Amino acid sequence: MTTVTEAVSKPGAPARVSSTARLSAIRVEPLTCTIGAEISNVNIGEAARDADLMGEIRALLLKHKVIFFRDQDISRADHVAFARHFGELEDHPVVGSDPDHPGLVRIYKSPDSPNDRYENAWHTDATWRDKPPFGCVLRCVECPEVGGDTMWVNMAAAYERLPEHVKAQIAGLRARHSIEASFGAAMPIEKRLALKAQFPDAETGEKVLFVNAFTTHFTNFHTAENVRFGQDYSPGASQLLNYLISQAYVPEFQVRWRLRKNSVAIWDNRCTQHYAVQDFWPAVRNLERAGIIGDRPV
Repeated sequence: MTTVTEAVSKPGAPARVSSTARLSAIRVEPLTCTIGAEISNVNIGEAARDADLMGEIRALLLKHKVIFFRDQDISRADHVAFARHFGELEDHPVVGSDPDHPGLVRIYKSPDSPNDRYENAWHTDATWRDKPPFGCVLRCVECPEVGGDTMWVNMAAAYERLPEHVKAQIAGLRARHSIEASFGAAMPIEKRLALKAQFPDAETGEKVLFVNAFTTHFTNFHTAENVRFGQDYSPGASQLLNYLISQAYVPEFQVRWRLRKNSVAIWDNRCTQHYAVQDFWPAVRNLERAGIIGDRPV
């Protein structure tokens, strides 16, 4: 139970909760040995107005990679204010934002959009950006009675558990991430090329295993050290990339979260991937996500 201190300014003033009491009231329940924790006794709308509490939430995020909250009946303004404690928000060039809250992307899935399948693949959000998001704050507005779960995977653990000879092989490799080959693939060629011009394919050299559904190929694999004959490059490089991407499929690195209305998930986008399970048709799943601008990978 949350401890409260009585306001003393005048008789009859409402009780108020001190920052110390809020911090001591936080409950943290790890969900797996590798990733994820459920946080309770916290209202993120109130947390957005408490710097000490936000500092504790940020520390929990960095430790567990993805954290979850239930029963967050908050406004869109609260959602945005909470997310902005982690950094400035970004719009999505293809998926529209809420007109009154820039940076709050509406991910609405209904029977009217049965062919929209961009989320049901393991991916890290917007790795095709020069500066991929630091993280995201996702709130469930409406969800099916069953189904529509989301899974996350710890790609730092996936990298750490790679065989040493694979780590050595990929140490200097860089991978290309493309919006043109994903969101742009179904567009008319003029729009697709305009999208690529706006967001040129990005590269990364992160030690975290930073390859996913947006990754098209290695850009510096074709060297004398790697390629003796043509098949070492094709299909050799593709097979290596597919092997690395498949590390997200390992259950020991994953956590699965069942959606409920007003559930909130916050994840570190730099070192995780996620997969939105689309098994709920013809039910509705409406989510709202605030993406937080990150730094350029090095």
